[in-house]
Amino acid sequence: MFGSGGRQWEERGPIPAQKQRRRSAGLLLYRDVGGGLEVLIAHMGGPFWARKDEAAWSIPKGEYEPDEDPRAAAAREFAEELGSAPPDGPWIELGDVRQSGGKVVTAYALRGDFDPATAVSNTFELEWPRGSGRVQAFPEVDRVAWCDLPAARARLVRGLLPFLDRLLDQVAPQP
Repeated sequence: MFGSGGRQWEERGPIPAQKQRRRSAGLLLYRDVGGGLEVLIAHMGGPFWARKDEAAWSIPKGEYEPDEDPRAAAAREFAEELGSAPPDGPWIELGDVRQSGGKVVTAYALRGDFDPATAVSNTFELEWPRGSGRVQAFPEVDRVAWCDLPAARARLVRGLLPFLDRLLDQVAPQP
C-alpha cells in the first residue's frame, strides 16, 4: 500500500496499547480584566517543579483513554486538579498540540471565574528522594494563579503556548 507522497507502508493492524500516542485534555479558563485577558494556570506539583517558576506551569489537564471524550476528560481533570467543577458556559475548541515528548494535548477555553485560594488538588505518590525506598504523596497542582498573557507565556511549559495564541484568535477582550 502507499501513503501520502507515494511512500510505501504496510498495514499492520491496530497499534498496540503500549505504543499508542498518549493524549491529554485540558481546560484554559479565562476572564476579561481591564480590557485584557487573564488565564488561570496551575503550577505542577512534586519535587521536580518545587523550585521552578518559569516554564513550570500548565493548564488543568490530564490523560484520557482512546474511547473517552476529550471534553469530558478536560472537565474531569479540572475538577480533580482544582477541586471544583468547571464553571458553566460555552466551551471553545482550541485544537491539539503535540508536545516534545510526543503526547498530544487537546484543549478547550471557557470564560469564567475561579478563586485560586479554593483550589484543592488530587495527589500522586512518588518515591522521594529517588532510590530511598520512601514513598511520599504530592499534589498534582501545588498552586493556581490568574496571569495576564505575557506572564502566562513566561510561566507555561513551552508545548502549551500555542493555546494562548489560539485563544486570542477566537476571543476579543471585552471592556
